[in-house]
Amino acid sequence: MNESDITKSILKYLKTLPRCFFWKEHGGIYGTSGIPDIIVCIDGRFIALEVKTQKGKTTPLQNVAIRKIRNSGGFAFVVRSVEEAKNAIDSSTGGKNDS
Repeated sequence: MNESDITKSILKYLKTLPRCFFWKEHGGIYGTSGIPDIIVCIDGRFIALEVKTQKGKTTPLQNVAIRKIRNSGGFAFVVRSVEEAKNAIDSSTGGKNDS
């Protein structure tokens, strides 16, 4: 599965969650380098998801962004499947996001 397919699956899942706001960061010329792919806010919790394939690696700029988010009290994860995204969200919210 490629990053685009994984991302689509995660976005589909996020649409099922109550009290969830999210957006997909678009990379390239109009995006900000290093910003995680999906930004989520659930019940006031800031969660950033960097989507990678099984073999994909984060860039140095992505690592800096993840560290800054965590140091600011937010949650940031590298996820490789919709299941990993669900687990990341559950760990960030205490599992209070059943759809």
